[in-house]
Amino acid sequence: MALDPATFETLTPSRFITFTFPHPSSPNSLLRVAVFDSPIQSQPDDSPRVAAMFVPEHRDSDWIFSTESGHLQLLLSSPTISRLILIGKNQPINTPSIYRRSISNDFNSLEVSLKPLLLALSPKSLFKNGIPEIPILRYENNVICSVVLEQCVGSFAGEMLVEDVEIESEVGECSKREFRRRLRFKRMPNLIQTEIRIVPEVGFGSASLGIGEVEFRPDIQVLVHPYLPPIVASLSLVPHCIETRIRGGFKPKALCVGVGGGALLAFLRAQLGFEVVGIEADEEVLRVARQYFGLLGNDSIRVIVGDAINVMEKLAYHSNGDNLDSFGVHEENNGSYLYDVFDVNNKFDAIMVDLDSSDAKNGTSAPPLEFVRKNVLLAAKVVLCDFGILAINVIPPNRSFYDKLIHDFREVFHELYEIDVGNGENFVLVATMSPTMSSISDSENSFLTRLRMVISGAYMDSIRKI
Repeated sequence: MALDPATFETLTPSRFITFTFPHPSSPNSLLRVAVFDSPIQSQPDDSPRVAAMFVPEHRDSDWIFSTESGHLQLLLSSPTISRLILIGKNQPINTPSIYRRSISNDFNSLEVSLKPLLLALSPKSLFKNGIPEIPILRYENNVICSVVLEQCVGSFAGEMLVEDVEIESEVGECSKREFRRRLRFKRMPNLIQTEIRIVPEVGFGSASLGIGEVEFRPDIQVLVHPYLPPIVASLSLVPHCIETRIRGGFKPKALCVGVGGGALLAFLRAQLGFEVVGIEADEEVLRVARQYFGLLGNDSIRVIVGDAINVMEKLAYHSNGDNLDSFGVHEENNGSYLYDVFDVNNKFDAIMVDLDSSDAKNGTSAPPLEFVRKNVLLAAKVVLCDFGILAINVIPPNRSFYDKLIHDFREVFHELYEIDVGNGENFVLVATMSPTMSSISDSENSFLTRLRMVISGAYMDSIRKI
């Protein structure tokens, strides 16, 4: 069905239209055109702003450029834009999944020939001062090459993909090859849910090969997601309590709420010797974490599948000795990987929360408001040991959100600390059960020494009481 050109004369909040258009320099090819109007309605007196973006070469099938949620994220990343026009090649979704950055882009030579199309797709009000110039936005990131390893669907997370990427990395004046493995969800394709470092499998010539040319394995010895090292750095508030536990012959214990790819769980076990319990809502996400991200189920890492709030409250009841009906969590056939709440004994030295409330329209915020209600915070307090800490990743959508979060935490916990991740987005909020105190000198604390070896001391030094 032909499109009526009058359709584009006015702005309609959240309207999304896609169609194909003949390629100006390739008669047998079609372009895919998407027109998205911002959900943020402009004031009547405001002059609309229209921009165009060409899909980078070989990325037409990427969810960022092929889905409505991806387009919306691109649009909202430039909040002053009223309408975004995205133009790419009309390729099937199931095109080859290997991407290699192209030095040149075919669209560079098409800007002039496509200008009449861009003007035809602009609202009438844009022409009140004559023929406008439509700016061309460039999509830039640090990905040099990528390959999709698997796409799958989870009961809670929805469609997701695992990809290996090579990224630009500079150390001083030298460039260095960096390889990462990422987990992304279709509902927020521009958001990296989990990212870990990967290294080539040992073999002749493997150091000179790249994505799609050699097998890679997870490196769980480091954390590369920007907010995870600060979360771990929060343990520097209670190193003496953890050292006392270790000297008594016990492993320190952490409860990780929100597992994703399991980078945090694997790191705590491998680098700091923790016994870790995770809570994850989606069993398919756990399969992906085990298969691709190095999360191994054993006596030191156990995972409960279920709603985070429900599990936290049941853990609190169990910690108090209350009797509960069957929790309904099962074990997988291929090993003891999923655990019942009753398999979790004793209290935790740390609870680390990495949950977000994300959709393309409203953006990303963390944590979900329902998780920081008083009943949930009280449940967390019950399952923490006397000198335990609660560390939570925070992405505040606005200042009032953050202020309320601080107020709610202060009503339940003794002291409150903050770590600014430094990326302009994340903060780590740390609540303590008791005043931080020391019976062991820092120089004699082997746990603190180890922590400073595996986590940058800059994060520990930046912790401030609020």
